[in-house]
Amino acid sequence: MNDLVKLNFARVFDVALREMLDDSEIQPGMAELWSRFETHLERAVEVLAEGLDFHLQHMHEVFPELVMDLLCHGPIEKGMDVSQPGAVDYLNLCIDGSALATAADSFAALQRRIEEEKRLSWQELLRHLDSNWSGPDGAKVRAMMKNVPRYGYGGSKGDEYAVRIVQAFTRIVTQRPTPEGHRMIPGLFSWASTLSMGRNLGATPNGRGAAEPISFGSNPDPGFRKDGALTALAEAVAAVQPGWGNPAPLQIEVDPSFSKEEGGVEKICAVLETHFELGGTEININILDKEKVLAAHKDPSKYPDLVVRVTGFSAYFASLSPEMREVVVRRIVSS
Repeated sequence: MNDLVKLNFARVFDVALREMLDDSEIQPGMAELWSRFETHLERAVEVLAEGLDFHLQHMHEVFPELVMDLLCHGPIEKGMDVSQPGAVDYLNLCIDGSALATAADSFAALQRRIEEEKRLSWQELLRHLDSNWSGPDGAKVRAMMKNVPRYGYGGSKGDEYAVRIVQAFTRIVTQRPTPEGHRMIPGLFSWASTLSMGRNLGATPNGRGAAEPISFGSNPDPGFRKDGALTALAEAVAAVQPGWGNPAPLQIEVDPSFSKEEGGVEKICAVLETHFELGGTEININILDKEKVLAAHKDPSKYPDLVVRVTGFSAYFASLSPEMREVVVRRIVSS
């Protein structure tokens, strides 16, 4: 149960943006957009809180929460399921925010291209989103929206909006319990919802296309910097930790050749240690040869024993869906 509840920041952003642009009585702007984003973010958390209460009220009637029953003190001793009232003394429920980079980079792109540079109007933007960047100038505008300093760049508007989103999310989740009084814990762990949430979302202002995957977990999008600096990645993810015990994992991809470089191992260790010193909570790491991964993506059957760290779990690369393999490949190739 604690690993399944995800909130799509990019969907909340899309609802807020379209609501603002549909309101003929106001002047569109970044302040108005942020206000509506917070309003819909709060409502999204409320709906999830109501769903968690419903789950706890009825789950023991359907199927036991086996993992929590076995790992918590109380259920076995009392002969109860953890979802039943009185089974455990403490019950914290996790809510994970997804699509952080998608939402943060969308905010940053709008601020730069529309509000500051005035190179695009709000209605022109909406036309490009609705057409999924098609049309005579779609590709040009899409490239323009992508080419804005993003979350992970360091000192960018994307970085600022990522921190702002997480702070708002953390405040909303922790300021009050569910209607039945259960405490909720914020985190940034998207898992495979990267794909499913993306399929049900149209184009977004950061240049992402309709139905494409949302950004992965708490990481910046691949290609956030031309140099793909590992230190910048570690610092960015450390800066967006909710800080309530539910992790915001750092996903890093490292080529095994680093071990042959002078001081290579020490440099990697320094990055990992610094991330935790800055407040990081979890690191998922792949040490894989890029060429081998690309070859395996082309023909997985030739590499049946290749294991990759997907996110909070590892899996045989060949067992992943083509879409999930593509997510992993994008991360590794851009690192």
